[in-house]
Amino acid sequence: MDPDATVVRLRWLLLPRLLLVPLLWWALALGTLPSGSSSHRVLYDLLSEQQLLEVEDLSLTLLQGGRLGPLSLPPDLPELDPECRELLLDFANSSAELTGCLVRGARPVRLCQTCYPLFQQVASKMDNISRAVGNSSESHSCARSLLMADRMQIVVILSEFFNSTWQKANCANCLTNKSEELSNSTLYFLSLFNHTLTCFEQNLQGSIHSLLQLRNYSEVCKNCREAYKTLSNLYNEMKKMNEHENKAEPGTHLCIDVEDAMNITRKLWSRTFNCSVPCSDTVPVIAVSVFILFLPVVFYLSSFLHSEQKKRKLILPKRLKSSTSFANIQENSN
Repeated sequence: MDPDATVVRLRWLLLPRLLLVPLLWWALALGTLPSGSSSHRVLYDLLSEQQLLEVEDLSLTLLQGGRLGPLSLPPDLPELDPECRELLLDFANSSAELTGCLVRGARPVRLCQTCYPLFQQVASKMDNISRAVGNSSESHSCARSLLMADRMQIVVILSEFFNSTWQKANCANCLTNKSEELSNSTLYFLSLFNHTLTCFEQNLQGSIHSLLQLRNYSEVCKNCREAYKTLSNLYNEMKKMNEHENKAEPGTHLCIDVEDAMNITRKLWSRTFNCSVPCSDTVPVIAVSVFILFLPVVFYLSSFLHSEQKKRKLILPKRLKSSTSFANIQENSN
């Protein structure tokens, strides 16, 4: 026999007798019943021994907060269906794992390369909540209960936060088209990045903890120049390819992992180690600059050499001639 049905039947059989107990106590207090008779005796006269035991057991059950059957209210309101509660717990666990991964990968930035499986998992759990499986009413009920039942909508807020963070980090540029794994270019870039950092560490002169002091990093600049150039050229190629593929969306960036890795490498190379990479077009640029600077000198020199040279002739003014002749006449007269 169904135990719930038995409880319901006992409830309706014993409830009138149970309500009779406070009435009897009230009657004793008013003196309508004989004062010499005890309460147990009055109850014993009205109820049989078996019924009295059942009333006492039911009273203890009510005093201890027990449930009388399916008609009683649940202790946790509002009650979720087991399917909906399982979906909510799955989303909570996935969100906690993704949040921890994002915080741990904040510095140095390792969001896209370490957290993309967890992000896909959270997106899948959210789809399970919001997507109606077939035409069942339970799936619609779960979506209403978990996504639209209150003003806060915590599940929706968390889902939008994860999506906006993922879009701001441009993690899609580091992954394949289906976002199932890292792309080949990203894997190659990260491999070169780790190789460059290893080269820096192996060629450091002195302790790595004293990088900010003035030290001689000539070995780092000399031995790691090719690794740094290869990494920088690959980054520039990836950037050009990304701009070519996203012409309709100006201002697009590479994923934050690649950008942060390149920024770290450039700061170490230029600021910490004070290294520089000579440009491959330096010699032609210098030659053209020198040629342009000497053009005015060549022009004026050639014009001076090829122009006609004339001797200077002094022409005395007439007034000066007359005064000179007059002075000669006076000298002769003397």
